[in-house]
Amino acid sequence: MHHLASDAPRLIRHYIAGEFVGSDRSFVKTSPVDGRPLATVCEAGADQVQDAVAVARAALNGPWGKLKTAERCAMLHRIADGIERRFDDFVAAEVADTGRPVSQARTLDIARGIANFRTFADLARTAHGELFQTPTADGAGALNYVVRKPLGVVAVISPWNLPLLLLTWKVAPALAMGNTVVAKPSEETPSSAALLAEVIDEAGLPPGVFNLLHGFGPDSTGEFLTRHPDLAAITFTGESRTGSTIMKAAADGVKDVSFELGGKNAAVVFADADFDAALDGVMRSTFTNAGQVCLCSERVYVERPIFEKFVAAMKARTEALRLGYPDDDGVAMGPLVSQGHRAKVLSYYRLAVEEGAKVVTGGGVPHFGDARDQGAFVQPTIWTGLPDHARCMREEVFGPVCHIAPFDTEDEAIRRANDSDYGLAACVWTTNLARAHRVAQQFHTGIAWVNTWFLRDLRSPFGGAKLSGLGREGGRHSLDFYSEITNICIKL
Repeated sequence: MHHLASDAPRLIRHYIAGEFVGSDRSFVKTSPVDGRPLATVCEAGADQVQDAVAVARAALNGPWGKLKTAERCAMLHRIADGIERRFDDFVAAEVADTGRPVSQARTLDIARGIANFRTFADLARTAHGELFQTPTADGAGALNYVVRKPLGVVAVISPWNLPLLLLTWKVAPALAMGNTVVAKPSEETPSSAALLAEVIDEAGLPPGVFNLLHGFGPDSTGEFLTRHPDLAAITFTGESRTGSTIMKAAADGVKDVSFELGGKNAAVVFADADFDAALDGVMRSTFTNAGQVCLCSERVYVERPIFEKFVAAMKARTEALRLGYPDDDGVAMGPLVSQGHRAKVLSYYRLAVEEGAKVVTGGGVPHFGDARDQGAFVQPTIWTGLPDHARCMREEVFGPVCHIAPFDTEDEAIRRANDSDYGLAACVWTTNLARAHRVAQQFHTGIAWVNTWFLRDLRSPFGGAKLSGLGREGGRHSLDFYSEITNICIKL
């Protein structure tokens, strides 16, 4: 990297039973910015997976299981404090692994990691269960009330696109509800998870409560973990195909699963929208994190009277985006996460042309004339002219690209937005209040934004429909998922 990477690759180890341990096998994590080696990462084999699950299971009956909710939540606040104390270390780790601009890591990734622990600690401490007064034949009645108890050992498998944010989004509520955790981050982004293990160790959680394993998915750490019979639940964010594979593994033990999977999200821009606000919003929802966010808008539908103007404005804004080193002033977009992912995105760039797309801008690889040419950069790209049935309109690219198409009526816009195998998120841009409510409620998605994007309240439900996932996280939805819910009935 430009200024932030250390010269000597470091060793990233597992965290099992309160100890940092190595492995016989390892792999090298390289920089997506310039291809240099960043770290040697240990790869957990089946025996280490077995050890981690065993100590996590044992920890349920140790001191952790005897703590009151308020005491657990105080520990979560200590973890948040620890991340805050090492804020710059976390920023450097996240930026090194992903290549994203420092400004994004500081304002989004690490800040949300801290907020996740604090939010779920406070929610768990103040959550109340349901209580029902039930009439009985003798007139005395009964009381029914609900209590939440830990599920057991929870496997947390998190992706590479928002590494700390999405790992803590699951670890925090799992711990808040008294579970123990075995976490596996993506092999592409091990660094911030390793730092989190250090912070958790310093926060004084009993050994075995949180365990961290590094490695790959199929025939490696991830598969060994998801097939383990002693898990109570598996929570996963990532590709829909991987979610399907994990679901099959979980079926044998009838384990609870929560999946946040892919998206091919639509943004609908009506002619009455605030043009500049819609332009700003669609730029953000297309190119944030080089398009590597499950919530990004890859399909943009613009009402015909403003279609040409909108495409021209998007083209100008896109060509003004600055690509470069994460800590360069004014850099708007970094590389993709890896050479492998770049090959996938570039294959869609080629496919779009084969399918008849007009490339408004981009469509290739930038040339820097320095070490960045060894990185995983691609050009931010806009297409028009594809039919809705084209593969590039139906398959998730997960890169800095959108297709912009005109529409003529509200019903047409809703129908085309919903014409997808995915159902994660959608945006509508309009100044007509009635239309905003009407359209948003007709999207077949878990999330619908009106005149904004990526605005989240951590208490609200988060998740998708169709191929985009199973279950909801956030607020009480997370507390419910990470709990065994028991109804107690008392005859009066």
